[in-house]
Amino acid sequence: MTTRTRALFCDLLNLPRGKYVPSDVAAGGRIGFARGVFGTTFDRDLIPVPGAGVFDGIPDMELVLDDARRPDWKEGTEIALGTLHADGAVMPLCARGRLQATVAAWQARGLAPKVGLELEAYVFEQDEAGVWRPYDTPGAFVYGTGPQNDPRGLMDAIWRMAEAVELPVESMNGEYDNGQFELTLRFGDAMTACDNAFLFKTMARDVAAGMGLLLTFLPKPIPERGGSGLHVNFSFEDGQGANVIAPDGVLSDVAQGAMAGLIHHHEGLAGLLATTVNSYDRLGPASMAGYWANWADDHRLVTTRSCVAAPRSARLEHRMADPATNPYLAVTAVLQAALLGVTEGYTLAPAEDLDGLETVRATRHVPSALDKALDALDADKPLRMAVGEGMCDALIFLKQDEWKRLKDKSVDEVRDYYLPFV
Repeated sequence: MTTRTRALFCDLLNLPRGKYVPSDVAAGGRIGFARGVFGTTFDRDLIPVPGAGVFDGIPDMELVLDDARRPDWKEGTEIALGTLHADGAVMPLCARGRLQATVAAWQARGLAPKVGLELEAYVFEQDEAGVWRPYDTPGAFVYGTGPQNDPRGLMDAIWRMAEAVELPVESMNGEYDNGQFELTLRFGDAMTACDNAFLFKTMARDVAAGMGLLLTFLPKPIPERGGSGLHVNFSFEDGQGANVIAPDGVLSDVAQGAMAGLIHHHEGLAGLLATTVNSYDRLGPASMAGYWANWADDHRLVTTRSCVAAPRSARLEHRMADPATNPYLAVTAVLQAALLGVTEGYTLAPAEDLDGLETVRATRHVPSALDKALDALDADKPLRMAVGEGMCDALIFLKQDEWKRLKDKSVDEVRDYYLPFV
């Protein structure tokens, strides 16, 4: 029997903020929160993030709940998602609200964005002294399944819980390094895909915690091992439900414009898609992360990969984001940069035709660190305006503060700062 509702939203730190309330209270459709939560850092300092109302008495905002409810993984509980409102309108800092506006902008062109998200994560376990250490999986291998990759059965437990709470998994497997896993969710409309990713990450971390493990979506938690990405796969359907990416097996004008936009705004996108100091340990040349401003078909060493072999399932895949980023923000950024490419008529550069490991034709790449990525975002006015100026101003302020706190810390200190939360 359901007796309480867990009202949740995802903030700019990618934390699942929320409240438990009696279900009859949630039936009223609005749950109040303090706006100042957007000015709260990981270590609970309150800073004057634009839009957070820190110098205005920290006023209220309301989570306006969707009518639909979703099953929670805690007994007797349901989940309610919604959009944050303040001053009679959707809050500029609400990433879910910005995604709604982004979807509407594409729909105004007669196209519906479809999205599939691939998440990568590492598992940590505590040693006898209580220190978090990498998951001990000496027999693990790429595309591994079963106890050699996951001796304590965490992925089995996450799969079972995902089925129980109706979160649509497409696949799960061991990723490149020991203790690393790929967790792929099914394609769907953009909002549903992001809702599912947000809830899946929250659920998976809760399940891991219940087993005494830590599942982390930090992009590079172990310096000598590979990084974890958030791959944003997307396509567009027209009014007849047809995929317009490559209807005849050849990239459409929409697809080419979308990729041109992503490449044009490559540096600014880093400030929206790689939002931790640790993110830039993952982003480098000769990696399968989205470092270079380039594209190619079915090539995992470029940032934007097209997949057009099957026209019905043709898609574009953007590989820069990491899973420490708010998924609503990541998808908004990718879709808005793509839309700029279409509306502004950007020209698509030739496809990358070199290996991407030892040789590459591209010359532009992501900034070298978070502070430089934030500067690039600040300088990219068309992208900031498209994503939402209030959203970008808040993110830049919040993350500049984070950079200043961590810029002189060691790699391990940076990891330990983020590890409990990400």
